[in-house]
Amino acid sequence: MRHIPGDTLDINRKERAQTPSLEIQDRLPTLRICDFEEVRIPFTPEQAMYEASRCIECPDPAACVRACPVHNDIPSAMWLISQGQFLDAAKIYHETSSLPDICGRVCPHEILCEGSCVQGKHDDPVATGALEAFVIDYERKYGKNDLSVPEWNGQKVAIIGSGPSGLSCAEQLMKRGYKVTIFESKPQPGGLLLYGIPNFKLDKNVVFDRIEEICAMGVEFVPNTMIGKDKSVEELFKESFEAVYVAVGTWVDAPMDIPGENLPGVYKGTEYLIRNNVCDELFPQDLDPNTITGKKIVVIGGGDTASDCLRTAVRMEAEQVTCLYRRTEAEMPGSEKDRKLAMEEGANYQFLTQPVKFIANDEGNLAAVECIQMELGEPDASGRRRPVAVEGSNFIVEADIAVLALGYWPDETIGKSDPDIETHKWGLIVADKESQATSKEGVFAGGDAVTGPDLVVTAMRAGRKAAHSIDLYLREKRGARLDEKAG
Repeated sequence: MRHIPGDTLDINRKERAQTPSLEIQDRLPTLRICDFEEVRIPFTPEQAMYEASRCIECPDPAACVRACPVHNDIPSAMWLISQGQFLDAAKIYHETSSLPDICGRVCPHEILCEGSCVQGKHDDPVATGALEAFVIDYERKYGKNDLSVPEWNGQKVAIIGSGPSGLSCAEQLMKRGYKVTIFESKPQPGGLLLYGIPNFKLDKNVVFDRIEEICAMGVEFVPNTMIGKDKSVEELFKESFEAVYVAVGTWVDAPMDIPGENLPGVYKGTEYLIRNNVCDELFPQDLDPNTITGKKIVVIGGGDTASDCLRTAVRMEAEQVTCLYRRTEAEMPGSEKDRKLAMEEGANYQFLTQPVKFIANDEGNLAAVECIQMELGEPDASGRRRPVAVEGSNFIVEADIAVLALGYWPDETIGKSDPDIETHKWGLIVADKESQATSKEGVFAGGDAVTGPDLVVTAMRAGRKAAHSIDLYLREKRGARLDEKAG
């Protein structure tokens, strides 16, 4: 619902449309590769007001609102920011988003809100993502997010996984009067936000601040507990939890299945990012806390994880950092923005290149990757042209570290431990698209555990939808109890 005063909608539209872009500033590549600090330079209040004033307040339904998976009221927020009403703008985002400061940093705005901005037809689109992050950061410094919760209604909900979907579901349930406990397999809450996204994209303190707020609402956190292994879903119900939300994400790195994959020096993308981006006290129990360094590093894959690994390798002072990808740049699934940043920072890209074997040196460690040249054939099921090997084109790429960033598979632990929870596609949980309900009564699921690897914002949206459905489900149970007592 629009929050812009009606008499302002048609004022100065033409003038706003002709206001040139401020252009978001990033730190210089030569400086930013020396640390893991965030790359983007935050707006000043004056810059934020100027940039937001470029929004022409499109009539409902605005394209940017439609493009946002949670339908943030972006035009209203832009108008408030242009007037210097930053705290009121922050409230607008809190109405529809549980992670606005995080989504403002990591969403692929170029294909969502900003990609649909009409200003982008003749200039840069309004920097809606950076402005979203700005107002929440401003609120943390000068205001206060409303963390009040109603009196406990007597019902408890268990959430499995503390990534964006689990945290968002917890926040929404607390606002509805439930007691919420989050079970997490790792030592600290945050999931992908903490363990999978490097600091230069998302400062850990931003994640810590949001988690602290959610915990301040009364959410209980149980670390180092894998549901399906240390405790079953059924046991949660026996512990008086009346509903369970499964939000475990997809954490199993896809293998490459070529000779030499188990050589010392070959790492999965998740381990590489955690060991080089996470401080020791947050480390999962099963990982070596030492950093991974090398002189010649290759990263295999074309998604966002590949970009994150490349940029991490540059910051770990590798002399040569190369991405090997079997298609061309046009077919890469990862963010174009992140790829551009990686190139600016010194990462090299070698397209139409398919690794076929990892080669060891005399000591048994990785020394090189044997590759074969590819060419593009007909489109496959995904619509991208299928890579075809060029016979006899094998060649060698020297490397002492290889990182496999090939995507993620679901963890089958919960599905295998409880046959009443239906799964498909190698372990993804089957859930209703609207209610997030699974085949087991009282169990709901969402985020990457249901969809496969997707965006932070879509996982967050699923958590909020699940909270709504869980509330309806438990209200019905409460009503049935009252009827039983009355009878």
